[in-house]
Amino acid sequence: MRALVTGITGFVGSHLAEHLIARGDDVYGTVRWRSRLDNINHIKDKLNLIETDIRDSYSIEKAIKTIEPDVIFHLAAQSFVHSSFNAPQETLSTNIIGTVNLLEAVRSLKSNPVIQIAGSSEEYGFVKPNETPIKETNPLRPLSPYGVSKVAEDMLAYQYHKSYGLKTVITRAFNHEGPRRGEVFSTSNFAKQIAEIEKGKEPVIHVGNLNASRDFTDVRDVVRAYVISTEKCDYGEAYNICSGKAWKISDMLNLLLSMSQKKIEVRQDPTRMRPSDVEILLGDSTKFNQKTGWAPKIPFETTMKDLLDYWRKLV
Repeated sequence: MRALVTGITGFVGSHLAEHLIARGDDVYGTVRWRSRLDNINHIKDKLNLIETDIRDSYSIEKAIKTIEPDVIFHLAAQSFVHSSFNAPQETLSTNIIGTVNLLEAVRSLKSNPVIQIAGSSEEYGFVKPNETPIKETNPLRPLSPYGVSKVAEDMLAYQYHKSYGLKTVITRAFNHEGPRRGEVFSTSNFAKQIAEIEKGKEPVIHVGNLNASRDFTDVRDVVRAYVISTEKCDYGEAYNICSGKAWKISDMLNLLLSMSQKKIEVRQDPTRMRPSDVEILLGDSTKFNQKTGWAPKIPFETTMKDLLDYWRKLV
């Protein structure tokens, strides 16, 4: 199979590339000019990289015409929720226009790949207590520009399937963690701070909102789900990918702290608080489980240990 991964240099993209290579697929990836390749340096010689910017319609059309992929995994995005409040225009432009450019390229070229659109649990946003665990039919009430952009991607994928017959599959992954997770995300940021403290930094960890609850899944289970979604799911449909268990952020932090021998003070930092935050994201992946047989295999404790060990090697 010839697979194109947009955003291949990112956290999820790099793990997806590893998974596809292990399957024996021919893997192509889009990279922006002067992109950092840290996440894929270890597999770069097994990849076919093409310089492309999803915000440029000509370059993405040229890439798809050149590659002629059987399947496209669309991961490229401005994916930091906190940053989306500071740069809403960039977030909306990159995520929405980038997705339009991709879908338009496939449509105009009369190409016929399966297209996995990486949505997000942030699309659900404000969730009422009686609405958990969250099903795909739950109202979408995004609470960040990032969440809004992902709702738009989701709807575009549906519209292009209905209007033009494009073979789109929409996945709404809940929080996914593991090695190479960007340090702006809470799990990775906490792990990095602990690793730095173990190397001699002041034994104080700075945190934001610890009261929110999140449904965590290992990224290696999530990329496996992405691939399965392109093989077994119905086109134009949205599917939750999650563990079905919610961890309070404070409990996740305590788990990481328990993996260190250092005595560490926890201190709240007002600059780490968002203007609005989703209090609970607990998903129901029954629809996806029944359609594909997928289920997460990696315990969260293992995910956190692997993430902490990743930072111990880097700092």
